[in-house]
Amino acid sequence: MRLYSLSVLYKGEPRVQLLKAAYDVSTFSFFQRSSVQEFMTFTSQLIVERSQLGSRASVKEQEYLCHVYVRSDGLAGVVIADNEYPQRVCFTLLDKVLDEFSRQVSRAEWPSGSPGTISYAALDGYLSKYQAPTGEGRETEEGEERGERRRRGETRAQQWEGGTDPERGGEGGRGERSRVVSPAQARWFNWERAEGGRGGARAQ
Repeated sequence: MRLYSLSVLYKGEPRVQLLKAAYDVSTFSFFQRSSVQEFMTFTSQLIVERSQLGSRASVKEQEYLCHVYVRSDGLAGVVIADNEYPQRVCFTLLDKVLDEFSRQVSRAEWPSGSPGTISYAALDGYLSKYQAPTGEGRETEEGEERGERRRRGETRAQQWEGGTDPERGGEGGRGERSRVVSPAQARWFNWERAEGGRGGARAQ
């Protein structure tokens, strides 16, 4: 898994401005590095140019996957990675970078800015930190997944409290009003039912 470039751009009229970029072309031969970097710069600008405001996409380009996020204010980010790098981590990184960039760099600089005039030095650090998605990038992704599972659990609990059993698609299942119970209560309830069943069998 590999990240090759991380770019911040501005989608303006009539053209897309490259504001800042970081590259890792160390896996290419010395004689290829310059042309590979130019290709990634050109590809990043072209993808932003063809993307709508407020959109996200992942585009296959040769052996690379280009992940693009264009905000509604025109600020855009592109990550170029190999096919194995997790898509979710790429968009987590883009969200983080664009949010930070928009707070540190005045919006007035975006339409006419360039890598030489924009003062923002965090891209190289982010590219290095997220290079292996076993570090912060993976932790962020897993944290988001845990949060999503927690939100789904809370939604399901609210449905149960309202008398709707999402598993059965109706109110309270078989005429019974569902309620939220803790795991300990559930174990106790199941044990009581089991004991009651055995007691009834013995009584007969």
